[in-house]
Amino acid sequence: MKVINLGENSSILNSILAQMRDKEIQKDKVKFRNNLTRLGQIFGYEISKVLEHRQISVETPLGVAKIDVPAARIVVATILRAGLPLHQGVLDCFDDADSAFIAAYRAYDRNNEIQVCTGYCAVQPLEGKTVILADTMLATGSSLADAVKIMTEKGGEPACLHLVCPIASAKAIENLQKVFDDKVTLWVATIDAELNSKYYIVPGLGDAGDLCFGEKL
Repeated sequence: MKVINLGENSSILNSILAQMRDKEIQKDKVKFRNNLTRLGQIFGYEISKVLEHRQISVETPLGVAKIDVPAARIVVATILRAGLPLHQGVLDCFDDADSAFIAAYRAYDRNNEIQVCTGYCAVQPLEGKTVILADTMLATGSSLADAVKIMTEKGGEPACLHLVCPIASAKAIENLQKVFDDKVTLWVATIDAELNSKYYIVPGLGDAGDLCFGEKL
């Protein structure tokens, strides 16, 4: 698995990430969602640079222009619910893309061990397509790996897979390196070193789903 950390280079992306981490700015749910969408647009733009392209002719009022556009058939997928604003940002970059949705959440068993539960999955045929799977936080990597497994079991193997996770833990990346081959690229904005006892990323930003949509029961 190839890892691309956009946060290593100075850009407006880091300013957006700083706002998302700030516990005072986080109180504004609209701003938090909008910032996630903005990150999705940045990731979508960067991913577009590495896609296969084809040349088209566009008739202007004064002549014909030759323009390179993405040739890949794209599916933008996300894991409910925190991934929705990020998904929209990526989708903003690819007008003709289809969308897929997977429900996955963390639960704890009697021994307080974490379990990843998955349910709803709406996916198109994926054979030969480029899939961009967006998820806000990558803590252990388990839910993302399970989402990919469910998605490909139902839709088939894509030609290539791009994983978009703005905040990832070093442990999750280590885990996913053992799962995915070189057809998979992970795009992150930052890599945080720690996980706490509840498997939350430190310093992270907290629960992205709650910050987007309010605390759940």
